[in-house]
Amino acid sequence: MWQWLPSDGAQRIALTNERTGHVIASSVELALTRRARRVGLLGHSGIDPTVALVLAPCFMIHTAFMRFPIDVLFVDRLGYALRLVHALKPWRATGSAGAYAVIELAAGVLARNGVVFGDRILLEPAASRQPVQRIA
Repeated sequence: MWQWLPSDGAQRIALTNERTGHVIASSVELALTRRARRVGLLGHSGIDPTVALVLAPCFMIHTAFMRFPIDVLFVDRLGYALRLVHALKPWRATGSAGAYAVIELAAGVLARNGVVFGDRILLEPAASRQPVQRIA
């Protein structure tokens, strides 16, 4: 499931917690190239609570030069949560051995949605037909 990420931007993607059924993010931005992963959220003044940034493949991130805290979720190739980091402050680094992807969200989103270690996070088409946003 996580091995497949849309390459053409043809559909909008949402993140859903399989255990609870909660939509964690209704709009997912993808950072699938080396350049896009390197840029990530740099230059942003914040992140909307309905948006997630998926960096793949990726097992470690930093928040150098960022101006706001973020929630970070590390998942394996099947989408299982390996590690959760709540409200990671600017100028920090974190990682998780075995992670295939990193999901960056607004601080507080993981707690509000009850995401816990071991939850399976589904990456699936959203109801909307708007195109996927990409970080270039």
